[in-house]
Amino acid sequence: MTIYCDESGGLNAGAMTFAAVMLTPQAATDIHERFRSVTGLRGELKGSRISTVERAYLLELFDRAGGRAWVAVAKRDALSKNPGGTLPSDLALYAALLDLAVGRWLPETGGVCTDVVIDEGRYDPTILAKVRADIQSGLGQWGRASLADSRRSDGVQIADVIANSLFNIAVASPRARRIQRIIDPMLASKAIRVAELTQVA
Repeated sequence: MTIYCDESGGLNAGAMTFAAVMLTPQAATDIHERFRSVTGLRGELKGSRISTVERAYLLELFDRAGGRAWVAVAKRDALSKNPGGTLPSDLALYAALLDLAVGRWLPETGGVCTDVVIDEGRYDPTILAKVRADIQSGLGQWGRASLADSRRSDGVQIADVIANSLFNIAVASPRARRIQRIIDPMLASKAIRVAELTQVA
């Protein structure tokens, strides 16, 4: 199995979410190809660019394929401030959310070799290389952490849609109620689980 990771939002938008999605590479490819063949999507699959109906279809395919996800969520108004009264930096929050989401998966893998694929697009490659090294250290011999261009990774694009779905809910966007109705059955079945982050160490 592979854990595909991507984030959505930022503190300036009211919340940041980070999805760690577990799928086999073949399942991720099958979901992505089926979605494109039905919807006619061209270009990168991103949660911010698809309709609510398209989102529902993608998440239905994900659920049907046995996909699972941990999503770490940090809301600006619920985050503890630093001693000086400032909020954590964007990078510190990103790293903490990644650690929380991936960390929830590691005890559940049962020691099975698991690769972690992280979207390389948000930060400078040098910074992300350190984030990747930290994750690799946590994985130990269980798997390999790598960075990927989201445009070339089926799984990272699926993780983007899931992270974006929880972001919309976290900030109560105009689409939040409909997205919540799409996500509710997956929350109930624990196909998607949410971990709230309120403090960055």
